[in-house]
Amino acid sequence: MDKDNKRIALVTGCTGGLGTAICKKLYNDGYRVVGNYLTHSRGEAWSAEMQAEEYNISIYQCDVTDYDKVGEMIKQIEEEIGGIDVLVNNAAITKDGQFKKMTYERWDLVMKTNLYSVFNCTRHTINQMIERHYGRIINISSVNAQRGQFGQVNYAAAKAGVHGFTKTLAVEVAGKGITVNTISPGYIATDMVMSIAEDVRRKIIESIPVGRLGGTEEIAYLVSFLASEQSSFITGVNYAINGGQHMY
Repeated sequence: MDKDNKRIALVTGCTGGLGTAICKKLYNDGYRVVGNYLTHSRGEAWSAEMQAEEYNISIYQCDVTDYDKVGEMIKQIEEEIGGIDVLVNNAAITKDGQFKKMTYERWDLVMKTNLYSVFNCTRHTINQMIERHYGRIINISSVNAQRGQFGQVNYAAAKAGVHGFTKTLAVEVAGKGITVNTISPGYIATDMVMSIAEDVRRKIIESIPVGRLGGTEEIAYLVSFLASEQSSFITGVNYAINGGQHMY
């Protein structure tokens, strides 16, 4: 814990709609929240927005696809704030397209951002968690990794890999006071989804049994639950939160 005896939580991809909701929820839960972002201008604007809302969240710029840069970021966080107790691997992108037209560059960038980043961030924090005999690792996957989605071979493959990573690491560190879990959201009312053409968005909503998009705060609530000390008997699990769109 840090000098204020607060658990420290690192959320990657903090400036997106989901990352923002997760940061706010964990902050409200009493964590010392640290956010990771990629674009400098967006990070500064986001930090100002958080400060205006009285969320004191430290932010660190880093391309999470770069293993060495992630190591430098984690070391800096540990030196300036303290050891990371909760890691939320949230950073992700999409580069959609039919596989027959997909370029290697689109495949590579999505795999590095959505899967390699999980390895990079977790690898640089896991040993410290083992030493402290405590940790919560929460990986954000997707419903489209569970069911498949036209035009998202790269995204679905990366996000499916996230849960394979989760299950195996969960076994390895289960006796070390560390839990590792996956959350697989369906369609959530983020800026990206809300920017979809209204007729397309309407069809998406019609395919969701509960009849609406999910809220970012609903995903954040599940992150909060899995991050808690009381969730110590839950590990290696993939939580589907998709309004009934995909059941298995």
